[in-house]
Amino acid sequence: MQEQIMCKTDIAELVDIRDVNIDPSLPLAERKKQYYQQIKDPHCFRYGDMIVRVSFMDNGLTLQDRIKQYLLSGQGSELTSNY
Repeated sequence: MQEQIMCKTDIAELVDIRDVNIDPSLPLAERKKQYYQQIKDPHCFRYGDMIVRVSFMDNGLTLQDRIKQYLLSGQGSELTSNY
């Protein structure tokens, strides 16, 4: 069963991910902590005027697996044609 992610509908209340600044010299655990503290809700934030909702299926595939599938399917050819 897929869980529905609830998201604030007022875009002004969402953190713009472009304003999140992480210190790359910190250990991974501290960088994660900085990210979560700044983004507030990692499943729902904004990028400029767009609301971004992030969800994952519980099927064992990683994000990297999904991106690879997408690119190999040919649907992502416009993403790689300039490289």
